[in-house]
Amino acid sequence: MRGGWAASLALVAAALLFGSTFLVVQDAVESVEPVPFLAVRFTIGTAALAPLALRRGGRDLRTPGMLRAAALAGLALTAGYVLQTVGLQYTTSSVSAFLTYLLVVFVPLIVALTTRHLPPWPTVGGVVLAVAGLALLGGGPEVGAGRGELLTLGCALAFAVHLLLLADAAPRLPVAALSAVQFAVVAGVLFVPGLLAGGYRLTGEAWAAAAYTGVVVTAGGLGLQAWGQRRVSPTRAALLLLIEPVSAAVLGFLAGERLGATGAAGALLILAGIVVSELAVPVARRPEEA
Repeated sequence: MRGGWAASLALVAAALLFGSTFLVVQDAVESVEPVPFLAVRFTIGTAALAPLALRRGGRDLRTPGMLRAAALAGLALTAGYVLQTVGLQYTTSSVSAFLTYLLVVFVPLIVALTTRHLPPWPTVGGVVLAVAGLALLGGGPEVGAGRGELLTLGCALAFAVHLLLLADAAPRLPVAALSAVQFAVVAGVLFVPGLLAGGYRLTGEAWAAAAYTGVVVTAGGLGLQAWGQRRVSPTRAALLLLIEPVSAAVLGFLAGERLGATGAAGALLILAGIVVSELAVPVARRPEEA
């Protein structure tokens, strides 16, 4: 299998794992504050990757540029999760999901502004199809301009910046060490706020959810994302990660939640956007897409 296709499949696998998060944690964390839960989740994720990061006597951690790149990625990831969590207090979950995944628009805009190159037209078409599908998948959420919407747009921008930081760092740094350090940054930044937001007396269900999301979704999913971004351009990586809401919707449907014709059409449009982008341009990263 060519490396480019393997990288794309890694991003698809990451998105599928991300999509499983909601179904796994929705009941477990009802009585737990989100900030302590996130701190525990990323601490577990750090511990899961520590053996790989520390192999070869920890030389990977001493790679030039490692700490700076991982710290920046960790801070962007922290900002995204915090803004999303606070924004959810002032808006609905469907609006939050729609605005969060507008990162698929922010990524090519930032790339175009910084490189002065537009993405290939098939990629632009894929983004348009995916955004339309995302709106339908969310049931056509009524988006306003309130505090929650603005905070969630900030979340989408933070996640877009995180994706772009990984696109720069992952091709030149050991992925396991990069991921472990950025997770440690998230856990460290959230530790004290977690104490102030209710502390770490989690229920058994919450600990189980934290273990799953820490090992499988954080260490596994975000690790696969970082590895996949070694060979896939940022814009197309963002498109591939839009499989996450499709995965979440399908898993919810299988668990008894209603999807409906509009939601199904939205999921198909998202997949169509990804297919248009993937089939119309070569898989490996091209200079004008970087």
